Amino acid sequence: MSFSGITKEELARLSEVKSCCDLAELAALVRMDGTLEIYADQRFVLNVTTESAPVARKIFRLAKNVLELQVDIAVRRKMRLRKNNSYLIKIYPLTAADLQRLGLLNKQQKIKHGIAQELIRHRCDQKAYLRGAFLAGGSINNPEGAYHLEIISSDPQHAAALCQLLNKFQLRAKVSQRKNWYVVYIKESEHIVLFLALIGAHHALLEFENVRVFKDVRNQVNRLVNCETANLNKTVVASVRQIDNINLIAGTIGLTALPPALRDMAELRMESPDASLKELGEMLTPKVGKSGVNHRLRKIDELAEKIRTQKKDQG
Repeated sequence: MSFSGITKEELARLSEVKSCCDLAELAALVRMDGTLEIYADQRFVLNVTTESAPVARKIFRLAKNVLELQVDIAVRRKMRLRKNNSYLIKIYPLTAADLQRLGLLNKQQKIKHGIAQELIRHRCDQKAYLRGAFLAGGSINNPEGAYHLEIISSDPQHAAALCQLLNKFQLRAKVSQRKNWYVVYIKESEHIVLFLALIGAHHALLEFENVRVFKDVRNQVNRLVNCETANLNKTVVASVRQIDNINLIAGTIGLTALPPALRDMAELRMESPDASLKELGEMLTPKVGKSGVNHRLRKIDELAEKIRTQKKDQG
């Protein structure tokens, strides 16, 4: 099962103790996945479709508890593509008052866009609404890969309202358009963790955090190894250049022509080609710091360059 599936299964098992939270969660689920049938006698039927059995069970339970109406559930087998089961939950007969409670109609019995503010007056209701929205149209990448959580809506006003609600909790959500859909997404791992905690997905949160910590440690180790390798390569390249220069000096004017400090440095470098600047400084008597060793080796390099220039001029 995907990480999204595991998260939704956990959320579908959650039960609220407040009826207002159940209403907010159900409102988000029917807003995202529902279609409305209208009959001549001002009676309505809500059809809610999902491919998740746990989510279907939750919609069934919430509709029974909140609306106290007839609720039927049917299972359909898809014959194309992945051939997953599809679940149709039929809620009936609803009145205009029921639809107003769910935030689908306004008082003039016209379709209401966005999120009805009476559904999300309290912080607990806001969390419940976001949980319902994620159950209906959300997905989250496996934390082993790129961090990404999104909720998809077909209504641009509802997507904007979801984004605004998420950002009340400082989650830095954004909206983008993907064909005819509007995607509310969160990219930063810290904000995804906060969102999972917000909607009550605590087991999924722990798994996400475990993977995230492991990835962070692994990336840090890789950075340290790469840095160490780069430093080692620089040391080797510099050592080869310095030894070439010392050999040039030895073969022309001789090392005895060098000042004592430079001669000692040159001889030590020849004896210890793999040593770092710090290690070379520790070997000298008296000991010299890295900057002092670097200064002496640079003087040797400058002298070797002068010799090369003179040879070119003479040639």
